[in-house]
Amino acid sequence: MTCNLNFNSGFTSGICAAGACKASAVFLHDKIIPEHVIIKNLDGKIFNLKVFHENNNKFYVIKNSGEAQDITNGIKIFAEINLNDEHKINFQAGEGVGIITLPGLKIPVGEPAINPVPRKIIINSIREIFKDDLNQGFNIKISIPNGEQIAKNTFNPRLGIIGGLSILGTTGIIKNMNENALLESLNLELNMIKSLGYKNLYITFGNEGEKFLREILKVSGKNIIQCSNYPGHVIDQALNLNFESITISGHPGKLLKLASGSFITHSKISDGKFEALCTHLALNDVPHEIIKNIYSSNTTNEAIKIIEQNNLNFIWNVLARRISERCAERINFKIPFNIIFHDNNKNILGGHECK
Repeated sequence: MTCNLNFNSGFTSGICAAGACKASAVFLHDKIIPEHVIIKNLDGKIFNLKVFHENNNKFYVIKNSGEAQDITNGIKIFAEINLNDEHKINFQAGEGVGIITLPGLKIPVGEPAINPVPRKIIINSIREIFKDDLNQGFNIKISIPNGEQIAKNTFNPRLGIIGGLSILGTTGIIKNMNENALLESLNLELNMIKSLGYKNLYITFGNEGEKFLREILKVSGKNIIQCSNYPGHVIDQALNLNFESITISGHPGKLLKLASGSFITHSKISDGKFEALCTHLALNDVPHEIIKNIYSSNTTNEAIKIIEQNNLNFIWNVLARRISERCAERINFKIPFNIIFHDNNKNILGGHECK
C-alpha cells in the first residue's frame, strides 16, 4: 500500500525527516543518489517521498502540509547521517531544530525536539539500508533552514523548546485537523507546567488575557496556559494532572459562555453569553427595559458599557460565582476555581474567589 498526497492531506515533519535520513543512508551504504525513497510508518502505511540531494550525504525533503497549509508548509527538512563506532544512535539538532529545555515533554531535557515516533521511523528506515550490520551506530543530524524564525509562531517557546521547530507526527499524514494538533500542544504544555512543580494553574484564552495576568495580577511564573477555544479540555487535563487550584480570567466575550455551560467557546460551536448575562440580571430584579437593551447589544463591549452606566457592576461577581460552580461541576468538585472578568483595557470587572 503506497500513500500519496491528495488535496486533503500532507506529510508530517517526521515522515519528511525519515525520508531525508533514508536517502542519506542509501548514499552512505551504496554510493547512490536516490530521487525517491519508500518510508514505512509504525502502523504499516507506506509513503513514497521525493528526495533532493544537497551535497555529499546531505539530503532534504520539501514538506507539503496538504489542505491544512500550516506554517511549516514548503519548508526543507534536511538530514545528514554519519557512522560512529559507539554502536549508538545519536540524534543531533542542526540549524532550525529545537532543543528541549524544560521537563515534562516526551523527550528528555537537552535532546533535539524529535518526538519518539519519528525517531523510531527514522531508525527503522536507516536499519533497512544497513541491515547487514544491525550493530552499526549512527549520528543523525536534522536541520530546517529558517526553522528558528518559524518556531516563534508556534507553541514551542511556551513548551521550552528553544532554537527551532519540532519533528512531529504519529500517523505520518497531515489531515486538516488543526484542532487535534492544538489539543496535543495544550496537553504537552500542561505536562510541562506540572513537571516544574506548580500546583496552581492559570487559564486564559489568548495573548491579551495573559498580558492581564502578568501586568495586573503580577503572575510571573510559567503556570499560565492559553486555552484558545478549549477551556473544557484544559480543565479536564488539569484534573488528570492533580492541580490543586485553577484561576480562569478573561473578557466577558469568552468567559460568559462558561456560565451557560459551553466549554468549547468557538463562535461556530457555542454562544449563550447574552442569555447567561441577561438571565442573571433578571434573577437579580434588574428592570426589563435595561435587560432588553443589553440583550440587543451588538457586542459584549456594548453590554459592558450599559451595565456600567446603570451601576450594575455587581453582576460580574454573580456570574463569576456561577462560572466557578459550572467548572467545578464538570470535574465533580475536585478542584476549586477562581474566576476573574476583565475588559479590553485590563480593568477588573469582577470575580469570585474560592475560600
